[in-house]
Amino acid sequence: MTIKPLQDRVVVKMVEAEETTKSGIILSGSAKEKPEVAEVVEVGPGTSDVKMEVKKGDKVLISKYSGTNVKLEGEEYIIVKMEDILATVK
Repeated sequence: MTIKPLQDRVVVKMVEAEETTKSGIILSGSAKEKPEVAEVVEVGPGTSDVKMEVKKGDKVLISKYSGTNVKLEGEEYIIVKMEDILATVK
């Protein structure tokens, strides 16, 4: 089964949070912040008013509490509007 978003929607999958700090300290599960970086899984066609500026495979920064959480075949995804994507991450 696949998800194909409609209009100006984008399906993303969250990227796992870092488990160690730059100085090498290992973080426990409760010390990790909720990640805001996600990988684009699928992109809708856009609308006459909204041009889709991301493509499949891009890493993006999304609003912290945006989108709709969906679980499909054991995987968790978030469906967000294009306007909830703040930036691409390189």
